[in-house]
Amino acid sequence: MRKIEIEPITRLEGHGKITIFLDDSGNVDEVFFQVVEFMGYEKFLQGMPIEEVPRTASTICGVCRAVHFTASLKASDEIFSVEPPPVAKKLRRLLFLAHHIEDHTEILYALGLPDFICGPTAPPEERNIIGVAKRVGRDVVKDILKKRFSAVRIVEMLGGKPAHPVSAIPGGWSRNITEEERQEILRLADDCIELGKTTVNLFKEIVVKNPEYSKLLRSDTFEVVTNYLGTVDENEKVAYYDGTQKIVSHDGKEIGRFRGKEYLDYIAEKTIPWSYSKAPYLRKIEWKGFVDGEGTSLCSVGPLARFNVSEGYSTPLAQKEYEEMVEFFGKKPVYNIFAYHWARAIEILNQAEMIKEIAQDPDITDPETCAPLGEVSGEGVGIVEAPRGTLIHHYKTDSNAIVTDANLIVPTTFNKGSIQVAVKKAAKYFIKEGEVNEGILNFVEMAHRPYDLCLACATHAYPGYLPIQVEVYSKDKTLLKKLRNF
Repeated sequence: MRKIEIEPITRLEGHGKITIFLDDSGNVDEVFFQVVEFMGYEKFLQGMPIEEVPRTASTICGVCRAVHFTASLKASDEIFSVEPPPVAKKLRRLLFLAHHIEDHTEILYALGLPDFICGPTAPPEERNIIGVAKRVGRDVVKDILKKRFSAVRIVEMLGGKPAHPVSAIPGGWSRNITEEERQEILRLADDCIELGKTTVNLFKEIVVKNPEYSKLLRSDTFEVVTNYLGTVDENEKVAYYDGTQKIVSHDGKEIGRFRGKEYLDYIAEKTIPWSYSKAPYLRKIEWKGFVDGEGTSLCSVGPLARFNVSEGYSTPLAQKEYEEMVEFFGKKPVYNIFAYHWARAIEILNQAEMIKEIAQDPDITDPETCAPLGEVSGEGVGIVEAPRGTLIHHYKTDSNAIVTDANLIVPTTFNKGSIQVAVKKAAKYFIKEGEVNEGILNFVEMAHRPYDLCLACATHAYPGYLPIQVEVYSKDKTLLKKLRNF
């Protein structure tokens, strides 16, 4: 039995590897997507005053900072039994939406699209943002980066820092914005809308209109058929900061809705002996293993999941693009994992339009940005839609609002099972009779990139033992079979 390792896997946040076992004929016998780092923030946060948690949680990751900040801030509102005033919610949404835009832009242009723009079998030194600039034009990339900075500027203005925000206050926001700042946000929103238009059009030109890539988008080779989870508003449109969490089955039928602590009725977590990342699944279906299709208990999150559970987007330009994407595939749910990139591009446009709508309201300069705190409830749940998907922060505290327990379920954790299925399918399709080269292994890696992995975010609950190194199983097929059953 031959073993192949892709370590480290590339173009993601964090550290992981893919271990592939070939049978005696040189074909794929088993594949393991392993998360090999451990962060442990669920333990770090214990003993901390809940009002300090948002600023601390934002340091889980340098990429995902504002989403952990926002989810934990919403949980702290519940713990202090306080409802933030409308202006505070609007300021939080502005920061949150701007963070989405700068994150999505980074993921598309630096991590996901180089495979398509530069070519999946191009030399590794050319499959990167520099290679993208050479092919689409340096001036185009410069303009994209400039407009991305407009989103970063909004985060900096509202959060106090461009990286890890510091403006959190349970029950509101630490400062109001001035009329001059509101006008600046309006100008920056126009930049972000143009960025969204450019990104959607570029994706369609490079991927959708390319016969080979278009064929790939419609191919069942890269289809992962699961249940889907995302947040919708009262009109069933995609929501990011607030809304109702909706679950649809693999065939698009609604099978559940929840808010807050109700997630415990729907979501369970499986500990895996060969990875630091757990694998969430639908509690009512029970654990069925790393399998997709009818009857699966896996539940995918992220831009494509939001696309699949919703009836589109709340803004006109994004909704038009949604309808075009539905027409291209001719069905919903869409299973092809590369459609994550398309939905991600449309979301940039949607979020930019939403920022413009919020900033057009002169009342967002209201100085009353915080409500008085109530009694300490002892428990709070904050749920938001991070760029990578549904994010849950659940805290319990004592009567002094000191954290006694924390549970974080992050998008990459949710997608653990889907990623496992995706890389295994890709490996089985591309690796035949022992033939392996760098280009083939990149095709395998292309199966994890649409999920926009953030492995630092995904590893917080210590399972009670160290993950088994799967190479020990390469010499014993009985043990390999046992491992496969998880």
